[in-house]
Amino acid sequence: MQMPQKLNPVSSTKPVYRDVSLLIVVSITLMEILGTMSINPVLPGIAREFNLSPQQIGWVTTAFVIPIAIGGPICGVLADRFGRKTILVPSLFLFATAGVACAFAPSFPTLLAWRFLQGVGAASLEALPLALIGDLYTGKQLTAAMGFNASAIGLSLAVYPLLGGGLASMGWRNAFALPLVAFLVGIWLWRSLRLPSQHHYSDFNFQVYLRGIWSSIRRGRVIKLLLIVVTLFVLLFGAYLTYIPTVAASLGASEIEIGILLASMAVFFAFTSSQLGWLTRLLSELNLIKIAFAIYTLALVITPAIDHIWILLIPSVLFGVAHGIVYPTTQALLAELAPDHNRAGFMAVVAIAIPLGQAIGPVLGGLAFGAWEIRGVFYAGMFLAIATLVSLNYLIPRRS
Repeated sequence: MQMPQKLNPVSSTKPVYRDVSLLIVVSITLMEILGTMSINPVLPGIAREFNLSPQQIGWVTTAFVIPIAIGGPICGVLADRFGRKTILVPSLFLFATAGVACAFAPSFPTLLAWRFLQGVGAASLEALPLALIGDLYTGKQLTAAMGFNASAIGLSLAVYPLLGGGLASMGWRNAFALPLVAFLVGIWLWRSLRLPSQHHYSDFNFQVYLRGIWSSIRRGRVIKLLLIVVTLFVLLFGAYLTYIPTVAASLGASEIEIGILLASMAVFFAFTSSQLGWLTRLLSELNLIKIAFAIYTLALVITPAIDHIWILLIPSVLFGVAHGIVYPTTQALLAELAPDHNRAGFMAVVAIAIPLGQAIGPVLGGLAFGAWEIRGVFYAGMFLAIATLVSLNYLIPRRS
């Protein structure tokens, strides 16, 4: 297999956040997040419409993230072979079409089918924007671009629940109008994104390509870090994002109030992430992750005792702080372990851990609810957080 031609990243003296190319890439990133965060506030409304149990409602999220977990690495390979735009533009159009179709679903199985197709469209929208940033920037510009992308993610985590909850206050189906934006992003991407000289393989060998990625992924330190990433998203999606709306609804919260609760988590996630550089000067990565899982444990143990809507702000803030510590820390550790060659493929494969945790979490939460009702969901999450905390000395790779 002939190695790909080296890209010539964009060089500019202007700030990266003023670069149209970066704004397009960030817009792609925000579409994938839209598929989950704008929908979580409407889950109680969907449950009422189709007479669903709390165990069943988690499938609205799971049906969306399963194809992302399966299709993300496939899209990464295809994008390396055929080009970024060739994969991303149809993906955005499918995401928009299937997302809007959810608004017209006459039954719960039909809704799940459209959510699955929407997830197929979203499969390329998580890892490929990171590859595009690597294509476009180097050195300090690359770091600045990654930081701007992360800041936009944090902002979207606060805004999307409010948008979803606000639209759902007029009927849950209205929230599924938001994916229409992906049509505009797809057109903007196709017409305006100028990529450097596109890399290509004159004799592309999938087996050799995949074997190189696999040899990097199967290292023990990488696998241990991926277990932590799966766990933190199981906690976030299995307990907090799926069942905090259920708890809030049982206390009389409206959709917009649920959106405010979820937005508070996102605000503290974004703020804590922005302070990570300062925190790492004070504490090691291992100690930071230990603190994060201790905070997860505290949030999970107090939630079942809460009997007022706005006291749910306490676990929401705690979840935001914990996630703001552990998520970027684990991603930084994984980035350090990524090889210089096949970096995009490596990151596309390790990104499976995120939708895998997002898919498993609601299912495990539903099983815990069936066995021990709503308290059992949070107590089961607490035991998982404690078990991870106890295991961290083994799981976190030591620096050489």
